[in-house]
Amino acid sequence: MTLRGDDERPIRHLTPWHPAFLIATWFGAGLLPRVPGTWGSLAALPVAWIIVLAGGWTALAAAAALLFLLGWWASAAYVDALQLDDPGAIVVDEVVGQWLVLLVVPHDILLYLLAFILFRVADIAKPWPARWADRYVKGGLGVMLDDILAAPYALAAMAAVGWWIGRA
Repeated sequence: MTLRGDDERPIRHLTPWHPAFLIATWFGAGLLPRVPGTWGSLAALPVAWIIVLAGGWTALAAAAALLFLLGWWASAAYVDALQLDDPGAIVVDEVVGQWLVLLVVPHDILLYLLAFILFRVADIAKPWPARWADRYVKGGLGVMLDDILAAPYALAAMAAVGWWIGRA
């Protein structure tokens, strides 16, 4: 079976039930229309919520580290199959970046949504060094790295909001 990628070249040797395909697309979230990165970040929220409920923030940190490694592997396999640098359907990088931001967010739905918005802004803006990684680091690591490097900007924005709320 072949699938079509961002530029309509067939994806070979990576079926939809292949573990690399499932992880890279975060179980299909990256295949949703128009804004796959946003869908991936949004799909990260309920999973993070459950992980924190079950094991706390340490479990979320461990899950983010493990998913970074799995995402590196899955992204490399997906990139190799499609022969593109960073196909939009790969959203596991957004999941890991989103989870990193959620590590400092209290278990509150409104704060999770704020963290989601701030991470999307940082990921789309790609400030330095995220933009550098996006341009110059290739393969599975390059796919994963730009979102990891965008996360601290969302973390800083969350801290600023927390400071501002505390002063009000």
